[in-house]
Amino acid sequence: MDRLDGKVALITGAGSGIGRATAHLFAEKGAKVVIADIALVGGQETVKMIKDISCEAAFIETDVTPAAQFELLVNKTVKIYGRLDCAINNAGIDGELARTAECTEGNWDRTISVNLKGVWLCMKYEIPQMLKQGGGVIVNTASIAGLVGTANLPAYSASKHGVVGLTKTAALEYAKEGIRVNAVCPGIVRTPIIDRLLTAMPERSDTFTSLHPIGRIADTHEIASAVLWLCSDDASFVTGHALVADGGYTAQ
Repeated sequence: MDRLDGKVALITGAGSGIGRATAHLFAEKGAKVVIADIALVGGQETVKMIKDISCEAAFIETDVTPAAQFELLVNKTVKIYGRLDCAINNAGIDGELARTAECTEGNWDRTISVNLKGVWLCMKYEIPQMLKQGGGVIVNTASIAGLVGTANLPAYSASKHGVVGLTKTAALEYAKEGIRVNAVCPGIVRTPIIDRLLTAMPERSDTFTSLHPIGRIADTHEIASAVLWLCSDDASFVTGHALVADGGYTAQ
């Protein structure tokens, strides 16, 4: 039996990058997967990839900032598959590069809204469904920027620190009710955002690589594997934890 056989997983931001890799891996391991993303084409492509390996998936176009949309997403997930066992709250943006005093109010509000408020709204509607079922697992995508300072990304760093704190708080609140809540904190990962940046500034490739003692940046599937473990019964005694997958970055 695969590690997630018969489970239902909802993954936001699964139209590309870490979310897509996680959705694909979860499907391979037996889960029925709901893909949620604001990107229609990307979300549909992820579903096709999963169906091409004869696994189950559905796409629901979703913006994670309005509460009503996420309430509807959880309701649709339950309507399609009957329950919600695993929720991976992964949707996020990097925001604009600027020092703290030059960060615009618009950039601050948008980044906090998507990265932090979005995760809170996800849990606000996922948790009641899990309570009805007697339990579930939530994994929130944070970042190494949620553990250490990150120059020129004040809103992003603040939002990811917030995700770690929110994760620990929710874990304490629902630990005795069968819901585990953890976060994953990746280092630099080869996602479409990083690929676009390296295409525009190829000279940064060596810089990004050198930041990690392991000598390279991560592949999305490596982060997906960490999320899989957190959602599996192998991690049954793990809650309130920020799992670092950063090639040694924060050990320096």
